[in-house]
Amino acid sequence: MIIQVCLVFSIACFPRYQKTCAFMRFCTHTRKHCKFTDLSSYASLGTRGSNLTEEELETHTISAWKEGKAHLSRQIDDSGRAYSKRLIHAGPYDSLKDVASNILQNSISTVPILHSSAQDGSFPQLLHLASLSGILKCICRYFRHSAGSLPILQQPICSIPLGTWVPKIGEPNRQPFATLKPNASLGAALSLLVQANVSSIPIVNDNDSLLDVYSRSDITALAKDKAYAQIHLDEISIHQALQLGQDANSSYGFFNGQRCQMCLQTDSLHKVMERLANPGVRRIFIVEAGSKRVEGVISLSDVFKFLLGVA
Repeated sequence: MIIQVCLVFSIACFPRYQKTCAFMRFCTHTRKHCKFTDLSSYASLGTRGSNLTEEELETHTISAWKEGKAHLSRQIDDSGRAYSKRLIHAGPYDSLKDVASNILQNSISTVPILHSSAQDGSFPQLLHLASLSGILKCICRYFRHSAGSLPILQQPICSIPLGTWVPKIGEPNRQPFATLKPNASLGAALSLLVQANVSSIPIVNDNDSLLDVYSRSDITALAKDKAYAQIHLDEISIHQALQLGQDANSSYGFFNGQRCQMCLQTDSLHKVMERLANPGVRRIFIVEAGSKRVEGVISLSDVFKFLLGVA
């Protein structure tokens, strides 16, 4: 496939490959990954009587959070300590395909690109943070003026095995499509995100029309102005939690003024890929024309699993 040829390009082809920032240096220093499940697992402790005070939460470290998660999931050794995990990373000359596969296999959002001039690999320097959206943007740029040469890019998304769709009536062996009503509790949203192993949940009305979306980024948005300190997971609704998060940072999670990116099942794969390549867009909800009734969702990882032939 021509797209896979494009993925052979190395990560060093990225335009902003040499950029660094204080946050990147911090990540290299700590040599730790902090995933959404770490945050949600600890947040959900609030519904089970966590004794963490606001002051303790402010001083709690990522290492302590991961230690707590390890105890919850029993990933500990005989001495009661959490198993140490290697830092997942890539090199500047790894192919885009390898970097994308690394992200998918480890269920992470970014991979640090490290380089060391020492032969033993010591004192690595952080050069870049690679993500699926950045890689997809590179692919879309490559095919910007030649998309017609690849017929698969012109096919409607409903005709290819891509994304997660609402099961049809009578369709066997299909997992239910996770949705929530706006009056559902924040605790229910966190639990469903973890149980369904998804990055977002569409919020719908009684007719299953798309109203909003609650995603992982909305949880971290509550950290602004310590909004989390004034809420109880089972007493605040998703609608109220979203208002708190949006008031704290009104632009977070938006693209072109929209929180929910939508498409139709007749839209082409190329159009969906270009939309997903935009900054801040991690998923697109497939809706029915006019009613906005949710029919499915396509995420960045769905696109790459399809392109790479990953089941």
